[in-house]
Amino acid sequence: MKNLLRPVLGLAIAFFALALLTRCGLLVAARQELPWLLVWISVPMGLVYDLATFALLALPLVALQSLLPKPGRWRTLHSVLVQIAVLLALAVLVLVAVSEWLFWDEFGVRFNFIAVDYLVYTTEVVGNIWQSYPMPAILCGLALTTAVIYGLLSSWWWPDPQTVTGSQRGAFLLFAITFAALDLWLLDADSLALPKNNYADQIGRNGIYQFFSAYRHAELDYLSFYRQQPADTLDGDLRRLLATPEARFRHDHGIERDIVNRGPEQHPNIVLISIESLSADFMSSFGNSKGLTPNLDRLASNSQFFTQLYATGNRTVRGLEALSIGVPPSPGEAIVKRPHNDHLFGLGSVLAAKDYQLLFLYGGYSYFDNMQQYFTANGYQVIDRTALAPAQIHHETIWGVADEDLFTLALNTFDASAARGRPFFGQIMTVSNHRPYTYPEGRIDIPSKTGRDGAVKYTDWAIGNFIERARRQPWFDNTVFVIVADHCASSAGRVDLPVRRYHIPALFYSPKYFPPERVDRLMSQIDLAPTLLGKLGMSYRSQFFGYDLAQLAPGRERALLATYQQLGLLKAGVLSILKPQRLVLQQLPDADGDGATPLPTPRDDLLAEAITWYQASSVMFQRGELRDAEYAPPESER
Repeated sequence: MKNLLRPVLGLAIAFFALALLTRCGLLVAARQELPWLLVWISVPMGLVYDLATFALLALPLVALQSLLPKPGRWRTLHSVLVQIAVLLALAVLVLVAVSEWLFWDEFGVRFNFIAVDYLVYTTEVVGNIWQSYPMPAILCGLALTTAVIYGLLSSWWWPDPQTVTGSQRGAFLLFAITFAALDLWLLDADSLALPKNNYADQIGRNGIYQFFSAYRHAELDYLSFYRQQPADTLDGDLRRLLATPEARFRHDHGIERDIVNRGPEQHPNIVLISIESLSADFMSSFGNSKGLTPNLDRLASNSQFFTQLYATGNRTVRGLEALSIGVPPSPGEAIVKRPHNDHLFGLGSVLAAKDYQLLFLYGGYSYFDNMQQYFTANGYQVIDRTALAPAQIHHETIWGVADEDLFTLALNTFDASAARGRPFFGQIMTVSNHRPYTYPEGRIDIPSKTGRDGAVKYTDWAIGNFIERARRQPWFDNTVFVIVADHCASSAGRVDLPVRRYHIPALFYSPKYFPPERVDRLMSQIDLAPTLLGKLGMSYRSQFFGYDLAQLAPGRERALLATYQQLGLLKAGVLSILKPQRLVLQQLPDADGDGATPLPTPRDDLLAEAITWYQASSVMFQRGELRDAEYAPPESER
């Protein structure tokens, strides 16, 4: 029997050695954020996950060993197949170890839903990796490392199963299958979580296991995984949360309401610039001393400047979801990428009813993250990099053209729209503030491809240049510019939801419509659309989950922030978190917003509010109740 086990044991040696080296490397990377006392907990926890992962990974090799005919004349074929399987397994393990390091460098966590999501867009992801890192040297290093490991363990790869009986083979396979099944049944990604420090928790996991766990939970049904409010009180609870002075509910159930704002309606053009990964702490207005955002800081001082705004998530699709339809983030996949995401009520539907042209402009290919389908299905004309001729592009990466080229495309589009005599709403999604952080030379004083700071400063330059060019257009005076980040540059912190990693800037700039004002009230990304409409005096039929901040009584402010699994409500200085397996957690965020301490006395009212926001929005989307009330779905969807 031991002869049959030799390749499996050899693979185990390689697997656990690489897992240990990876864990040690991540420990060094997180040394400033990780109390060393927790290392003695996270390392044993990691061994549990490593063992569980290996039980699953080794199963194909065990099956190969057990199911092939007993060697004889098949001995050569058996040996060749085992060597191929071993080499492939070693290559994958070495590749994963390096990939984990790169993923941690970008996101500060092990593989998660982002890694799963990126597999759908291999062209962009592989291209981004190739442009960001010296891949020929890395690939040669991977091949050499694989060969060295294979050579060092060469004596383990050549079993001699001549004496192994059929019953022993069957017992071997049955044991492996049983162990793997128990592994999947008893252990999940949250079984051994360390809530006090997210870095310790992540280091104590296994990246491969995390990846497949995230894949299994890509679609999370709220009612199946999260704590609930009674269904018969949910509607009333939500209506009470959404009640504001300017709103009149149209029915005795549901959230459809008439928003009646005083004064004449203003119908200016609206340009919404959604900036890739612009954390608030990049701006001098929030204390940054590097001078990365001179244009945005200058615009902020002449705008309605919102200083306590929080993104709903840590992905672009979450920002697009929040800004376009104003709903809390759903667990699992964003609505932008889900089926039946057409004809939704949102900022676009309100403006379309007021005869606005709806435009969405993106610097990359709009099939990415399902943007083209989503915005087209909700009434927008989608324009992306395919509208630019090669001569019009100063610089491009795998993600898209340089921001200045996108803004040139936007200016030309807006000129044509204005000539038609109708107001336009143009949403622009930038891409330059993204790895590999490259941009045209000579624009700023930081050389291209030297890091995030340069990309931030270039994006700031491009926005300032865009505003100055727009100022020369006849439609400028009658235009409101909304500038906001889609999410922060990093969401990693010492806790599951580090509040500071969701803090983003937003401003409404229009010399004609908005006098300078600093707004320091807590605010969610889903509040931007109703706040903008309110400031323009627009009356409309609403299904927003967000507030017009000007109509909200002091003390009712809140922010909603989430990962794909953790759903948070920040209110009254308390962060309430809903987790799968119906777990809940309440914390007091630290002063720096990067950590938190447990709340001494539970706030049941805040927990109930968090549940109401997330449960109601998830259920309503599943029922088709987030669609515009004027839309009649086809019979097949009713």
